[in-house]
Amino acid sequence: MSSSLYRLGLRASHTPKRIILAWLGIIVLLGALAGAFGDRLSDEFAIPGTEAQQGLDNLETRFPEMSGTSGEMVFRTTDGSPIDSHRDEITAVMKEISTYKDVVAAPDPYGEHTKGVTSEDGTALMGSVQMDGGLGSYDPNSIEKIQKLASEHTGNGLEVIPSGWMLKDPSVPISITEALGVLAALIILAVSFRSLVAAFIPIVTALVGVGIAMLLMFAGTSILTVSSTAPTLAVMIGLAVGIDYSLFIVSRHIDQLRDGMAVDESIGRATATSGSAVVFAGMTVVIALIGLFITGIPFLTIMGVVSAIAVAANVAVALTLLPAILALLGERLRPKSARSSRTAQQADGPDHRSGSHAAKPARTPLREKWVRLITRVPALTLIVVLAATAALIIPAKDLRLALPDQGTEPVGSASRVGNDVVVEEFGEGYTAQILVTADIVNSTDPVGVVDELAARATKLDGVRTVQLATPNRGADMGVVVLIPEHGSSHPSTAKLVEDLRDHAAGWEKDLNISQVTVTGSTAAATDITARLSAALIPFGIFVVGLSLVLLAIVFRSIWVPIKAALGFLLSIGVAFGVSAMVFEYGWGADMLNIAATGPVISFMPIIVMGVLFGLAMDYEVFLVSRMREDFTHTRDAKGAITRGFTHSAPVVIAAALIMLFIFAAFVPESTFEVQPIALALAAGVFVDAFIVRMTLVPAVLALIGERAWHLPAWLDRLLPNMDVEGEGLATVLEHQAWTREHGRAVIRLNEVTAPLLSGTGTLGPISEHVRSGEIMLVTAPTADERDTFTLLSAGRLLPESGHVVIGNRIIPLETGAAQQNVLLTGEDPVGALTRHRPSDPTATAVVLPSLAALVEADGGVDALLSRTRQGSAAVIAADTDPAALLDQIDDLADVRILDLADLRTRPTDENAEVLA
Repeated sequence: MSSSLYRLGLRASHTPKRIILAWLGIIVLLGALAGAFGDRLSDEFAIPGTEAQQGLDNLETRFPEMSGTSGEMVFRTTDGSPIDSHRDEITAVMKEISTYKDVVAAPDPYGEHTKGVTSEDGTALMGSVQMDGGLGSYDPNSIEKIQKLASEHTGNGLEVIPSGWMLKDPSVPISITEALGVLAALIILAVSFRSLVAAFIPIVTALVGVGIAMLLMFAGTSILTVSSTAPTLAVMIGLAVGIDYSLFIVSRHIDQLRDGMAVDESIGRATATSGSAVVFAGMTVVIALIGLFITGIPFLTIMGVVSAIAVAANVAVALTLLPAILALLGERLRPKSARSSRTAQQADGPDHRSGSHAAKPARTPLREKWVRLITRVPALTLIVVLAATAALIIPAKDLRLALPDQGTEPVGSASRVGNDVVVEEFGEGYTAQILVTADIVNSTDPVGVVDELAARATKLDGVRTVQLATPNRGADMGVVVLIPEHGSSHPSTAKLVEDLRDHAAGWEKDLNISQVTVTGSTAAATDITARLSAALIPFGIFVVGLSLVLLAIVFRSIWVPIKAALGFLLSIGVAFGVSAMVFEYGWGADMLNIAATGPVISFMPIIVMGVLFGLAMDYEVFLVSRMREDFTHTRDAKGAITRGFTHSAPVVIAAALIMLFIFAAFVPESTFEVQPIALALAAGVFVDAFIVRMTLVPAVLALIGERAWHLPAWLDRLLPNMDVEGEGLATVLEHQAWTREHGRAVIRLNEVTAPLLSGTGTLGPISEHVRSGEIMLVTAPTADERDTFTLLSAGRLLPESGHVVIGNRIIPLETGAAQQNVLLTGEDPVGALTRHRPSDPTATAVVLPSLAALVEADGGVDALLSRTRQGSAAVIAADTDPAALLDQIDDLADVRILDLADLRTRPTDENAEVLA
């Protein structure tokens, strides 16, 4: 992967304006699509396959007056007089509302069959309003007219307050605090890079990635239902990871410029090394977010997909647009201290100062002191960390999950004001109605059977009263609206939903009815919470299992993945514990501008697990990969920890602080759905980066020692090589250096060993090459050796060690691309050579498994020579006397014979003499 990214970085640096224009074109195109096809967001939480959703679907078809989004109009007197004294005005207001667009029903609360709810003291009355369609799907102007009408009739002792879900605004809330988070990130970047110009680069690229994701999302709202939480979550995650991904690459680029590397070369190498880790990190986050499909909840799956698009867009931007920007800035990013020539730096010669004026030894960096401290007695570090994190994890046991109600809306918002009035005048149960529906087609007394159903439901614990009990117009379906004692997030309300369902079968039998269903928004919220809670363990297994596999691939180790996964669990536990402290205990809730304490949004745990998993693996890769790289060169386990940590810590610290500030900035002013997610991610990032990765991980590695880097041979063979650490780049650079010294080769084998096809031995090591226009005849003591070499040269057999280069593509790093540069043919060499038309003959290899088939074919040698004169190289297995070919070629300068018996190439003129 690193070799491909290296070429990608170089290509982007050579054509920066073209890359930037391409991205601008993509933005304009997506903007046009979003403008043409974009639709409104929706906060309607649907969950197919549940009883509540089935009931809502039945209401929509058989009792449309009870479907859609509900709301209330609360009328109360301000002078303590009876509300009935304003009867005529109340009736007129409801009649006016019933004429508005998208209002299905706004019945007179004084009607014979539609009586409203009166408060206990008789000073307040509540009537119902039913909108057409789900939340956000109706005309917002109708809500504005309702609010204006309420304002006009407030006065003269009467107050009119709209309430209910119809008031909720499904727009994307963005405030100044999010901008402050970006500003904090800019300051951290400026300090890290010591350059304001460089600091702006990650900000710009992250905004581009987020912008692309938002345009894609709005373009898709015409065919998908996207909640207002989805874009907020995507912006938060996209900004955080986008800035971090660019930070990793820019930081590596500036370090290389400081060391004197050329700009283009530095861009290519930074893209190859840090870019490889960015691809890995982005891939883990994307997989975890898309993994939300495990829940089986469509709105949550779409939420994960939107966030995954934001992450993927930022990865693409970091690998293409970022190198282009770096190329345009060129030498401006090189640190000033590195701009002067080394000759000038050395002009002063050795330091001749003496006494008190002598140069002081370099100070030990604080990060080096820290890693030495925590690895001095690693067992003690382990105990302290586990004790501290355990104290923070314990409150997680009290974390409760639920869907938000109107009481969680921001203080002062229209929906929150209405909700508080309803709770104050009528009780919190009126904000959590539960609907019980039944098929009553077999009943001869529709009204009586619905009343009896309501009477039986009322006897259950947790029911305060019956607000409505009525059959539909066709008298084939009955609906009972129950008012529970408590709100929708109270445990007793969820228990009431379960009790109603437990009694449904008995009521069907006793009352001769069928399909008794407990539904409504409260029941739906209960179903969603239950399904999400049930999905936590499978999703946790998915995430942790994925981390074990991916890290084993990256680090070629067993202990490192196990340690990383356990550390991730600690971070998740702390994230949930801190959330419980704030949202359940109320600690610091006012300071953080939390609108209400209590249960957090049901999908918070699963979202946080997915996102924090990717970030944790990100820090793990950047920190531990340096340690592994040092260990592979020095075999000094403890020293590798110190040196790797000291080198990687600054970037990880900056990345974690940026994440922390970005997530924290979304806490004060976001919706209640986003606040617990942002807080949990901020807490999780802090603990994972500074406590787990930068404290616990070095201590554990010090305890394990050299065993940390061991992987059984059988497992090593099974796992693919992702080359996340950029090891493949060394191979690319080695080949470039060889090419500069020896010239270009179409096929090159460098210290290659491979198993024989028969499985009876090994061929190699072989170091050979074939240049453009050259023919290599391969002889061997056995056909097994000859065929093995032929397939190696064609890229169809992977080497055990070493690497094969075909057309400047390296195997095993770029096997697929290398194979595209090969014409491998056997039975009909003439036809194959004639039909094959490579785009670049000088980068193409012709590999023929049989010399006999070539020389025996009419025109075979001429077809081969035609191809080599165009610049192609040829490797031919000599399964017959090579003289059969050499006799047909006048010029023997371009033919060589490789004898695998002694793995050495004899000069062409000597071959001629021997064959003569």
